[in-house]
Amino acid sequence: MPKIIHPIAGLVAFLTVAGFWLSTVISELFLGLAAVVEVKTAIPWGFLLLVPALALTGGTGFSLMRGRRGRLADAKLRRMPIIVVNGLLLLIPAALFLAFKAKADEFDAYFYIVQAIELIAGAVNITLLGLNLRDGLMMKGRLRRRNV
Repeated sequence: MPKIIHPIAGLVAFLTVAGFWLSTVISELFLGLAAVVEVKTAIPWGFLLLVPALALTGGTGFSLMRGRRGRLADAKLRRMPIIVVNGLLLLIPAALFLAFKAKADEFDAYFYIVQAIELIAGAVNITLLGLNLRDGLMMKGRLRRRNV
């Protein structure tokens, strides 16, 4: 069962984080403040999908690694603490703060400073989750490393 759950949960987590990030960028750059408020207040509700997806990904990943080592597995293991700490200490608090500020129509310097931090931290997590996705596909033989 972990062999089925792990890739699905990982993909859901990756797409959810990417969706949060893209929604934020699109609303900030191309849409009005009403759209920004909608996006910023909707993101915390997305945690109801994201947090279980990440937990399932991590739990099933550890289960699948039972004694299995190697360059790709080790790389995935090294990335996971960064993803977790980044999410728990930066992304979730930032999203809650931004939702609160957006709902109150307080688009001040603090909002935009935290927004910038959230976008950078989100890009880091998208990159790390994407690398884990790639390495997982390589471990399963569904993706081959290209010689560059």
